[in-house]
Amino acid sequence: MEIGSFLELQLPRGREFYADERNIARLNSGRAAIYHAFRLTGCDAIWLPYYQCDTVREFLTKKNVPIRYYHIDESFNPIDLASTENEAVLLVNYYGVMSYGRMAALAAPYRHVIFDCSQAFFCAPNPAGFTAYSARKFVGVPDGAYVVGDGAERFCEEYPQGFSSDTSVFLLQRIEYGCEGKTYTSRMVNEHRIDSEDICRMSALTHTILDGTDYAPIREKRRANFAFANKLFGAVNRIDPTRYYDETCVPMVYPLVIEDDGLLPKLLENKHFQGHWWSYLLDELPETCFEAWLSRYIVPITIDQRYGEAELTHLAELIL
Repeated sequence: MEIGSFLELQLPRGREFYADERNIARLNSGRAAIYHAFRLTGCDAIWLPYYQCDTVREFLTKKNVPIRYYHIDESFNPIDLASTENEAVLLVNYYGVMSYGRMAALAAPYRHVIFDCSQAFFCAPNPAGFTAYSARKFVGVPDGAYVVGDGAERFCEEYPQGFSSDTSVFLLQRIEYGCEGKTYTSRMVNEHRIDSEDICRMSALTHTILDGTDYAPIREKRRANFAFANKLFGAVNRIDPTRYYDETCVPMVYPLVIEDDGLLPKLLENKHFQGHWWSYLLDELPETCFEAWLSRYIVPITIDQRYGEAELTHLAELIL
């Protein structure tokens, strides 16, 4: 027991959103969480959507998991998913705008379901399968993920303890220097750590931050910003992000699709730091595929708890 010496960073305790000690696995990354959930299913292979971050398939490939792929249509429905009795299915809550009921309906035909809620931290876990969450898309942490489901804590004792403090200085630098320059360099060091890391138990630093976070304002602000963004952009958006949206949704971003290849560079010049999601698909799929079209034209509009109507109005003036 350490007593004395200097004071450490102190945060409130007892606020963790997924706080139970049973049926929860606390891990280091979303991709590791999906792999852990796959292990829990006991299946021989997994079906992934093509429209998915390539870090997931890369991690699963490194772990020698057999992968099948399926397409989605313009309504985000699987169209060629033909899983067998012993194959798991990964269903993604895209952008965090897919309601609990929508995800439950998608899962109904399949026996072994993993819900990828990396973009939907507040979507309630579904008892029909295992739900994977990524914390750092909603909270300022260096890493961190959860798997929630019956017996989700199994296998966790096999994983080494994760450590994130050595590469977390970018969180402090962002406050003083902004997100460019040395902060961006520090952040990429952290990204490299995550990319090269195997599955680990959640770091104590990440767990402490998550346990001290007030989640109610995060939920309220994101929902308010999403509603305002849809007022600004709904008329020009080539997709309808409200189609499956209800009170169970707390979005990660507002997904704006405008067929203009020059829009994203223009926004980057004006310090809106977002990129095309999963642009690797443009090299792997025909340009006529829905997934390739989305990857080419989507601009994920920032709607997180740091911002409000003034910032969204500024973006609208640039875009419209």
